[in-house]
Amino acid sequence: MALDLPNEMSLSRVAMKAELLDAETELKLAYAWRDERDEAALHRLITAYMRLAISMASKYKRYGASRNDLIQEAGLGLMKAADKFDPDRGVRFSTYAVWWIKASIQDYVMRNWSMVRTGSTSSQKSLFFNLRRVQARLEREAQASGEELDRHQLRQKVSSEIGVPLRDVEMMEGRLSGSDFSLNATQSTEDEGREWIDTLEDDGAQSSEIVEAEHDREALREWLIEAISALNEREQFIIRERKLREPGRTLESLGKELNLSKERVRQLEAAAFAKMRKQLEEKSQEVHDLLS
Repeated sequence: MALDLPNEMSLSRVAMKAELLDAETELKLAYAWRDERDEAALHRLITAYMRLAISMASKYKRYGASRNDLIQEAGLGLMKAADKFDPDRGVRFSTYAVWWIKASIQDYVMRNWSMVRTGSTSSQKSLFFNLRRVQARLEREAQASGEELDRHQLRQKVSSEIGVPLRDVEMMEGRLSGSDFSLNATQSTEDEGREWIDTLEDDGAQSSEIVEAEHDREALREWLIEAISALNEREQFIIRERKLREPGRTLESLGKELNLSKERVRQLEAAAFAKMRKQLEEKSQEVHDLLS
């Protein structure tokens, strides 16, 4: 079922005019939806408690989201509650729905508070919605008792009060202390002011690094060609078939072609690698001597 009413005002009007369900009627509707998937019963159940969803949504306006969006999220939470509600548990639907409505609204607020993810764990969510209120209360209590709290002491008290790690308090305080701004905003009011994005360091490879890397790759390629060329014909064949093909051939298949045992092919491969390694090490030493 979707919230397909045209706008916030019509949704609110419908909610205010909705019937108030007694416990018996509520239970019948819940059973009809759970057991028979009766959409008319679902619609009646949700419409009856949309007033509750709107009331809860209105409490979160201070977080910057539009009231209409908050109401839509509250409605989604209400529908989730209706879908998961078990009437056999003996709990009123309104009591059960409160948790789902609140969770849906809070998840929406946290997703849209900042382009940077604010957090999703239970401790982070508790901090997000309670940090400022708890801080204000603790500061009032300290002032009333003549106590002076520095920022660290206040954070420690908040950590103890809410039951979350101190590092989470410090992280959330930092995230809530400022808002997002565009990297394309200028650093000054001048027309030719530099944009903030221009101050970000480019973490990509610099031109000089690219040229050096390309030069090194080409040199290594030439060394490898030279090292392979120093091998005899059979050794070259084994190295080429084993390491320069995709996929490389097995020792057994090469042994059959060369009329050798698998162990003998392995020995020849190891000997070829030893020759190549020795030649490459000599080249490396030549470069070292040249530069030193």
